[in-house]
Amino acid sequence: MQLNKFFKYSVLVMGISLLSSCKDFLDVNVDPDNVLDAPIEQLLTSATVTVGFSAGSDLHRFSALLAQQFSGQGQGATTQNQEYERYNIQGSDLNNVWNLMYSTTLSDLEIVIQKAAKENSPHYAGVAKILKAYTFQLIVDAWGKAPYTQALLFTENTSPAFDDGEAIYGALERLLNEAIVDLNATTSVKSPGTNSTIFTGTFAASKPRWEKLANTLKLRMLIHQSKKDKAGTVQKISALVGSGVFMESNADNFQMGFINEARRQNPIHQFELDRANQFFPNATLVDLMNVRSDPRRSRYFTPFPFTRPFETATFTGAKSGDAPSFKYSRMHTFLRGDTTNANAVVAAADGSITNTAYTYNGIAPIRMLTFAEYNFIRAEAAVYGAPGDAEAFYQAGIRASMTAVGVPTAQIDAYILANGTLGATENEKVRAIIEEKFIANYGVIMEGWNDLRRTGFPAITIPSNALVAELPRSLYYPQSEIDLNANAPAQKAGLNERVFWDVQ
Repeated sequence: MQLNKFFKYSVLVMGISLLSSCKDFLDVNVDPDNVLDAPIEQLLTSATVTVGFSAGSDLHRFSALLAQQFSGQGQGATTQNQEYERYNIQGSDLNNVWNLMYSTTLSDLEIVIQKAAKENSPHYAGVAKILKAYTFQLIVDAWGKAPYTQALLFTENTSPAFDDGEAIYGALERLLNEAIVDLNATTSVKSPGTNSTIFTGTFAASKPRWEKLANTLKLRMLIHQSKKDKAGTVQKISALVGSGVFMESNADNFQMGFINEARRQNPIHQFELDRANQFFPNATLVDLMNVRSDPRRSRYFTPFPFTRPFETATFTGAKSGDAPSFKYSRMHTFLRGDTTNANAVVAAADGSITNTAYTYNGIAPIRMLTFAEYNFIRAEAAVYGAPGDAEAFYQAGIRASMTAVGVPTAQIDAYILANGTLGATENEKVRAIIEEKFIANYGVIMEGWNDLRRTGFPAITIPSNALVAELPRSLYYPQSEIDLNANAPAQKAGLNERVFWDVQ
């Protein structure tokens, strides 16, 4: 099945999968021609589609604004994204993303896991468990406490209790171990193949990539906890490195591609079209790259003032509180896909362009966990005492990122020669690693904000118009969950409540 077919089925399948959680009834009022169930193959298609779309949607925008990779600068009237950037995020703003993750993505994945057990298809269970662990990792990192143990019981429990984030992380590690066992089962009646929109292809070809993802995701969760328990983190990473397989190249990147059809394009690009002139690259990210003369800029951003060639142009980021203006760089091909009219773009007299000046195809992938990130995790862990050469992993992370962007080898080599040496102290080394990771993770949901909270890097300036004078440490619980779930905790007093791994 080709990628465009996935999207043609996805809306139908998502609706079917929500119905499939209902119990069977013999009722004369039930239409026998109305499908109440879906095969495991279509359920997995639906789940992988929603994982990819959601990783580029609301939660991605919130976290990228808070981390100062994006700016909600906008033009003219105040926009939601301007409010989010200055930390005006309310519980009601989070209803949709929470409901999508639980009611659609996790619901589909849980049904796949249950069906896989009944149908003796552990390969399906393995893939679904990895995606379930990934989704819950995002939930814990955004909110802290969340329903887990009592979640996904459907009509058996519509008011699940909230579990502590640390307990959920422990359960996710066990879930990923189960997933690896399932992936390597010698027999499976059914195995995922081209019906997955992530690591698509035969199961024989995709299985190693799923296993590498499972172990790399464990590394990500462990490095998140390094500030809370450095010695324990080093010990666990050392054991994992000795026993697991991990991403080996950009071919192993956990990402999902899109197609050049309306409503089936990359969600970051779609948002740019739907909400004109609401997003710009943030000055924190752009300035960090400017001081390094980073060659990725010409693919990450358009210049401001707009000039050609991009390789020698100036790039300018926006920040919260700036006066309304178009006088900034724009998101470019790395997040929006290739352009078909590059030579036709003409700037205004002030050097600015609108977000529709280029015609992008919208097929840039949504990147969720990459080989570059893996190398930066290993570099940071090595600084703390885990196996490996920290500087070698640091340089490998830079090279992987630049290669994925399309930077020529000679420019990569020159950049590493100028920027590839770590400092003397632990703090200097961690700062260099996280700053390069921050640049490489442009477009990766949550990780910029996660690293900023746990390491303090890169150094940011709190927006001059922020509602509070400190970086938000977690998001409010969705108001719909507070209102409808009798077992939900009281709403947080503020955005300064920390998730379990975010310690002083």
